[in-house]
Amino acid sequence: MAMALLCAAGPAAPQFTAPAGATLPALQGATADGKRLQLAAFQGRVVLVFYWATGCPVCRDKMKELRANLMGWRSQPFTLIGVNMDAQQQDWLDYERLVAQTTPASQRFASVWAGGSEFSDTMGRPLQLPSARLIDKRGQLIEAYQGRIPVEAWDRIADAL
Repeated sequence: MAMALLCAAGPAAPQFTAPAGATLPALQGATADGKRLQLAAFQGRVVLVFYWATGCPVCRDKMKELRANLMGWRSQPFTLIGVNMDAQQQDWLDYERLVAQTTPASQRFASVWAGGSEFSDTMGRPLQLPSARLIDKRGQLIEAYQGRIPVEAWDRIADAL
């Protein structure tokens, strides 16, 4: 499966706000250790879905910021889910293995590979990486970001918590 996505180095594109009453998004896939992940299981939590690839330096650079926010909100109803967009599953698996060896468990977040047969995502594939989708506690898509996640997004997440 070829992934021809632009890796954005510049600032985030304008955010998208979903219309009121929008259909609940669905996302599912398998984690590197084979566990099934479903977005619906996180209703009642604020969820940030982060689309990334191992070959995207901007994406890898964001990981430290993502993990710091995950740690900061560990007592809050917040979940971070990664969606890896690599063309080759092995690239993602190698990265996940390295993270498991070098990153404390409390700073890791679930990630699924978009190329898997069990993967589905009704939010649509991003046009560039990194990208993110923000889901509120009701399970509704409230914002989407293209490129770097803007600072204001973290404030929006804090407000949604």
